[in-house]
Amino acid sequence: MKAYKRTFCIIGEKKRGLQMKKRILIVEDEENIREVCKRYLEREEYEVYTAVNGTEGWDLFLTYQPDLIILDLMMPKKDGWELCEEIRQQSNVPIIMLTAKGEERDRILGLTMGADDYVTKPFSPRELVLRVQIVLRRVNQIPVQAKESLSEVIEFPDLKIYPKTRCVLVCEHEVDLTTKEFEVLYVMAKHPKQVFSRSQLLERIWGTEYEGITNTVTVVVSRLRDKLEKHTIKNRWIHTVWGIGYRFEPNGGNET
Repeated sequence: MKAYKRTFCIIGEKKRGLQMKKRILIVEDEENIREVCKRYLEREEYEVYTAVNGTEGWDLFLTYQPDLIILDLMMPKKDGWELCEEIRQQSNVPIIMLTAKGEERDRILGLTMGADDYVTKPFSPRELVLRVQIVLRRVNQIPVQAKESLSEVIEFPDLKIYPKTRCVLVCEHEVDLTTKEFEVLYVMAKHPKQVFSRSQLLERIWGTEYEGITNTVTVVVSRLRDKLEKHTIKNRWIHTVWGIGYRFEPNGGNET
């Protein structure tokens, strides 16, 4: 069963109704954490669903089509890694991962797998609510540079980028990107031929708190390339500048 996609190129995202609450899915096996998070989010007028393991989380994801998922990593039956991978094959819904304190490897792996943010345990429920609000606001907002022209289309040979709806077309085929994949592409496409270091992209897109985990950028760029090049054999827009980072080549073409 295929889950929904969030991207609609021209007409924008379909809405459930102007007054509908944002839906949050919490997948967490610890009952006290699950219930406290649910209570705090409901105070902020979110519609909250909870699951105790990855298998149940997958079923609720398909049933309720949440606007955001809070996902614990270590769970029985199906863990957070497996569930995140399955979700990313179907949808670019924002994911906030819950990780153990001090487990830098988990944080890096979570971000590279497509998570939009992470919170380390133990955490304040208020901090989690704030993270949810920030991620949802970031996903729904139009990139700053695009606000002056809501009908803007960034267009190159065989590639079209619609900032307002966060839609990307390659040879007229829609490419389903995660939030971070789109933001990397958007930033680089707005500055063709400019060389960006991994640290610059990390700070600009993920923020200063992620300083030092540049492997995240490497993996996201690799995943972005694979998606862009799936529908074309002649174009390679993102080129590696060895020892520095990446640049966007507006005419595509092979790397030299």
